[in-house]
Amino acid sequence: MSWYKALALVASGAAALGMAQPPAIGADGVGDPYFPRDGNGGYDVSRYDVKVSYDPADPGSFTGDTTVHAAARQDLDRFDLDLEGFTVSAVTVNGVPAEAIARSGAHELVITPRTRVRRGSTFAVRVVYSGKPVGASWHRLVGGGIDVSGEPHSATAWFPLNDHPSDKAALHLEATVPTGWTVLGNGLPGPTTTSAGRTTFRWHEDHPIVSYATTMAIDKFTVHTSKLADGTPVITAYGQNTSYLPDSEALLPKIMGFLTKTFGPYPFDSTGAIVVAPEAAEGSLALETQTRPTYDGAFFDASAVHELAHQWFGDAVSFSDWRDGCLAECFAQYAGQLWDEAENGADLDESYRSIVEQNAGDAYWQVPIYDPGKDRPLDYALYDRGSLMLHALRRTMGDDKFFALLKHWIAAHRDGNASWPDFEHFASAQAGQDLSGFFTAWAHSSVIPPAQYLYPGSLAR
Repeated sequence: MSWYKALALVASGAAALGMAQPPAIGADGVGDPYFPRDGNGGYDVSRYDVKVSYDPADPGSFTGDTTVHAAARQDLDRFDLDLEGFTVSAVTVNGVPAEAIARSGAHELVITPRTRVRRGSTFAVRVVYSGKPVGASWHRLVGGGIDVSGEPHSATAWFPLNDHPSDKAALHLEATVPTGWTVLGNGLPGPTTTSAGRTTFRWHEDHPIVSYATTMAIDKFTVHTSKLADGTPVITAYGQNTSYLPDSEALLPKIMGFLTKTFGPYPFDSTGAIVVAPEAAEGSLALETQTRPTYDGAFFDASAVHELAHQWFGDAVSFSDWRDGCLAECFAQYAGQLWDEAENGADLDESYRSIVEQNAGDAYWQVPIYDPGKDRPLDYALYDRGSLMLHALRRTMGDDKFFALLKHWIAAHRDGNASWPDFEHFASAQAGQDLSGFFTAWAHSSVIPPAQYLYPGSLAR
């Protein structure tokens, strides 16, 4: 007899005797192999309605009022949300004040509703909070603005949520700042209103968004708007002390056309860029914030191809857990090489052979591309060797089947999640051949692949 059947019998027996049943508690994490307490069990979120107010001149002025719309996957007498820092002043569940709220660890907000949330029902949790934001994803900008972005975590720094890639949801943002400042967010803009020296900006992303791809940026932006040939709005914003490179910005429609031809229809309703200048020297801040990637200092075509490719690989199709980082980074990195091939005539076979020959030693191959380790979920192996693997896969399958695979993969999983093992099975089906040996050698191994997988097709020596 399984443990959950035994538990069910105990509960039913207790009910028959009039005894109190144990409380139904949602897990405080989804059990991710790398971040086990990220996310929460017991419910799925459909939308976040996030209302915030902030004065960049006063770091302690942040106030938030977020409503989480969710569906219960089990009975819930208690459940968690993820929120880092802040003082929580009120929580309601379906409009009724919570019986109790508590903190557990750095980011768990534990909520006990006054009455049980029944399995299969929809419910709304409203959280009112305030204080000085904390967390590494809160970036102070030159000129006094802020940008909230980061990976693997960022959203917990400004609103309560189910913080795991496996639970994607729509995001509606309403942000109020002193007049003269501008707020950029994900998705499409809504109406902007001004009253008593304060301006409220509205953004809505109705496609499901992975938590680390959410963003909010506040600065005195210069905003450029245009449209792609198909009518998709392009919104590109430059913060204070950033560089405007008109030739690079002019390439965006061409980049989008190339990626659409390569990966299939653009999966979202707007595009563009958010360009900011962080105070701290943190290296590149480029990140695939959904619909409108974020860039540090300037918009360059090389980084733009990578981050915009993530709109397909990572954002439209997100990984199931943090072992699956290759589903985002391997493809985005290879997209930059495909762009170089198409735009500049780069010989990818030649560069492939050169990299392999320069890295024949064991050290280069020791980190597996799939499941690289919880201390390095986005290891450089995913970018460097991951793109080599995809080029070898292309030469194994041939161009027609390889590029058809990319489009069919996105179409099959758009707005959802998948795992790297899912991709391996999908690729074999699309190729019409068993690719398990190839993927074992490339994605699961910590040694250089055998020659048959290292030099397929035109790569043969």
